[in-house]
Amino acid sequence: MTMQETQYFRASLGMKQEIAPAIAADYHSGIVNWLRANGHELQLPGLRIRLAKEFGFCYGVDKAVDMAYEARLKFPDRRIILTYEIIHNPSVNQRLKQMGIVFLSGALKDNITSDDIGPSDVVLLPAFGVPVSDLEKLRAKGCVLVDTTCGSVVHVWKRVERYARDGYTSLVHGKATHAETLATVSQAQNRGGATIVVRDMEETELVCDAIRGKRPMADVMSLGPKAFSAGFDPELHLQRIGVANQTTMLASESLAIARRVEAALSDRHGAENLAAHFRSFDTICSATQERQDAIIALVESGDLDMALIVGGYNSSNTGHLLEIAGEKTKAYHICDAGELIDRDRIRHRPPGAKETVITEAWLPAHDLTIGITAGASTPNRAIGETIQRLVELRGLVIPSEVLNCSG
Repeated sequence: MTMQETQYFRASLGMKQEIAPAIAADYHSGIVNWLRANGHELQLPGLRIRLAKEFGFCYGVDKAVDMAYEARLKFPDRRIILTYEIIHNPSVNQRLKQMGIVFLSGALKDNITSDDIGPSDVVLLPAFGVPVSDLEKLRAKGCVLVDTTCGSVVHVWKRVERYARDGYTSLVHGKATHAETLATVSQAQNRGGATIVVRDMEETELVCDAIRGKRPMADVMSLGPKAFSAGFDPELHLQRIGVANQTTMLASESLAIARRVEAALSDRHGAENLAAHFRSFDTICSATQERQDAIIALVESGDLDMALIVGGYNSSNTGHLLEIAGEKTKAYHICDAGELIDRDRIRHRPPGAKETVITEAWLPAHDLTIGITAGASTPNRAIGETIQRLVELRGLVIPSEVLNCSG
């Protein structure tokens, strides 16, 4: 085995079978297993629970969590450092901390800096990836690198690298300070490309108005310094644009943003010249799309009294599931089962809010049909515990064959 192979792991560490029992114990749920095997629906007296067809851990998250467990098992005597949260789920990150994994940044940050990392350390890169400059610094330290970056994220990186190589500015639909977007724009910038990040349609319209000449190009800079690559010149860098997105953004909005930018460039340069000024490839994560499609189908069935969206409050894709559900029914975004305080009170985070709130009289006594879904970083165990807590608050009991279903 070469030095490069011993120092860098991009796929399984070869211990999936050994970690399987621990993964099952920490993250699986008999309730969810039963629902999957029985039409995603549980009927109890006065309470009907419907689980979305697609929900919870996606392939990329499964892989990231597996690799973290594998690293702990493969290197039992080494310090393992995670550069940031492995995924946006507090219970998963807390479990890794309990396993002795050290956090370099984020809410669980330990008393350590990047200067403390040495050749004997094992460093975990999160599912969102890391900026190119951070990766280069870690490589220079000679430590073992376990790269859990999601394949869908890497797919976006390849697109923006191509944009940069061909002289196009990468316009990324995302959150400028999100770990994934920071990593994505670094890929384009590393190839000498310019980047601009737009969070929503309002920011996109500002850019499009400037492209059309309806407002001064300089107005674009009002998006703030974090939205641009160094030396960004709107007069120069908004001439040729390639669109990409943070994989966890609302898919329909990403597509709409691409269409708006395309139309603006067509108006500016002429439809006959559009190919030389605009590019857009589908970089929407299939798992994100599937979960959004599934909650749309669930809420459009028309028979829900409310929906519970389970997932970390800093999870972008979970927040978008809330936005979708809230358009059709009463919907609450909760982190876990503990947010169902009692029959009268629920702690949740409303769409776009920074903090949680407590809503009273949330669980009516009449017959209810409640839809459940979860973001791509939410383990089945959290979903099952939420359902169990909901049933308890209605004074009901889940049958043992449901609780103990092995799938």
